[in-house]
Amino acid sequence: MKKDAAPRQASLHRATKETDIRVEWTLDGSGESKIDTGIRFFDHMLELMAKHGFFDLTVQAKGDLDIDEHHTVEDVGIVMGKALHQALGEKAGIKRFGFASAPLDETLAQVTVDLSGRPFLVYNVNLPDRKIKAFDLGLFEDFFQAFVTQGGLNLHINLLYGRNPHHIMEAIFKATAKALDQATMLEERLAGKVLSTKGTL
Repeated sequence: MKKDAAPRQASLHRATKETDIRVEWTLDGSGESKIDTGIRFFDHMLELMAKHGFFDLTVQAKGDLDIDEHHTVEDVGIVMGKALHQALGEKAGIKRFGFASAPLDETLAQVTVDLSGRPFLVYNVNLPDRKIKAFDLGLFEDFFQAFVTQGGLNLHINLLYGRNPHHIMEAIFKATAKALDQATMLEERLAGKVLSTKGTL
């Protein structure tokens, strides 16, 4: 991004009877994060997303964890999706597409993203175990669905293989971060135009 360009960032707050969530997202960052959702494994995944996407990301969430983690995980996805959409603005000059593979020991995940404005999630993830401690890893599909719906992106997440559930989720979040980093980058050849024959995304 040019030094005199406006920062691509968003700051959002969403409060319901179930959750209270604040998200600050700077696309052209350095990978700094301040994450506190009350769910430590979820925090770890979002920290990875910030670090490997070179995003500066703050997520502060308070939810009804005495019931379960579902509302918090899904609602964080909602607010993060809205923040991404707001930070991208009219999407002028972005590369739009991103693809990344991320290995972690025995695991390999591939993620493809299109910041098309057309929400769609493909989630091909077969987990050998759905639990890490008491946390249900199946909730991450709900997180990504909410993120995609509010962010207006087409996201394909494919686990090629893996045995360890921690490695699987970590590889997925790293690959998602790298793919989003590519897709949100500015392409000088576009000269500030939108990468679409329709002229809009």
